[in-house]
Amino acid sequence: MYRGFCGIRTFATFNRVCNATTRFSLAMLDQPALLHPALLAKARALTEELNILEKKISGGTNFNQGESKQYAYLTSFANTYDHYQSLQENYKELIQMGNVENDPLLLDEIKLELEEIMPQLETASSNLKSRLLPPHEFADKGAILEFRPGAGGHEANIFTNDLLNMYIKYCQYHNWKHELLSKTVHVSGSGIVDATLAVDFPGSYDRLRHEAGVHRVQRVPDTETKGRVHTSAAGVVVLPKFEENNNGNNAGLRKFKPDELRIDVMRASGAGGQHVNTTESAVRIVHLPTGIVVHIQDERSQHKNKEKALTVLRSRLAEKELRDRQEKERETRTGQVSSVDRSDKIRTYNFQQNRITDHRCNFTLYDLEGCLQGTKLDLIIDQVEKKEADDAALELIKESQN
Repeated sequence: MYRGFCGIRTFATFNRVCNATTRFSLAMLDQPALLHPALLAKARALTEELNILEKKISGGTNFNQGESKQYAYLTSFANTYDHYQSLQENYKELIQMGNVENDPLLLDEIKLELEEIMPQLETASSNLKSRLLPPHEFADKGAILEFRPGAGGHEANIFTNDLLNMYIKYCQYHNWKHELLSKTVHVSGSGIVDATLAVDFPGSYDRLRHEAGVHRVQRVPDTETKGRVHTSAAGVVVLPKFEENNNGNNAGLRKFKPDELRIDVMRASGAGGQHVNTTESAVRIVHLPTGIVVHIQDERSQHKNKEKALTVLRSRLAEKELRDRQEKERETRTGQVSSVDRSDKIRTYNFQQNRITDHRCNFTLYDLEGCLQGTKLDLIIDQVEKKEADDAALELIKESQN
């Protein structure tokens, strides 16, 4: 019996054969075939590319920024590939020993070793498959998360604040530096109208980009007197974060022409102390070519609010340009596969059932509190990443067969 397109044989089949005959069946067990040949060919090609770069290093060639980045990726990939090959060789040796061994005690030992190595080999195969795919363009960046309530009235504002707190706790759980760039509290004092969270940890965007989309909640609001379950939603936008280097060098940041931006300053509004409505510290920046608007008023300093607004604007523009390029590529490609980053409902939080279901990968976790506390969110993100890798690998196999 095989599972999935990768061709991983289940240990249950092997176990049944052993119990029935007390020895291995060569016909059933001599071809593990953990990865599709097209994926293994890709792995060998990347290994050869690494060898070429290593020869350049030994020859004294200096790498440019792109080559240095690719070398780091290939080196990491080679470690994953070596681990996979080592486990696969061990697996093959055990199978060969089992096919010729007659001693029941030794067969039992081989069986135990196979029982231990099979899940390791499955994990290594999954990791290798993920590493075979080209990294996201902004994989090494920090992240900016924007939160806005959707349908559902005031309950949507409350749920949006719950999501904001969940991601703050997730950052704390991973010891990621983060900063609340802006937050507008609902007039009732409960829930939020919008918020922007910056995560200053390299690679956090690659992890959190899977959280973009519409999150739906099903629960009984505190204000509900008849115990009826309400459904509301909140939208999460995840952007790559661009910032100055530690030495103050901003050569890599997007520069704006004077006629690209309209910058308005105004007095801050809402609760916030004596400075509200007394100083023109709030900043609104409009990017005229695209119509993107960013408004920041949380800092007392107009200069700091302007810096934050420009940071958010650069991230929104980078994300828009990336999506535009991806859309053009999709239009020219036939036989498209479904994407896991579509903008409709991605996840449901059901409080009555203590359940979180991610609709992109059909994964359900029965630990709502652990997810909202940030400690179990990785279990869901792992499954979404696996679905993304599986879809991309299938597309790679399809392209290799054309």
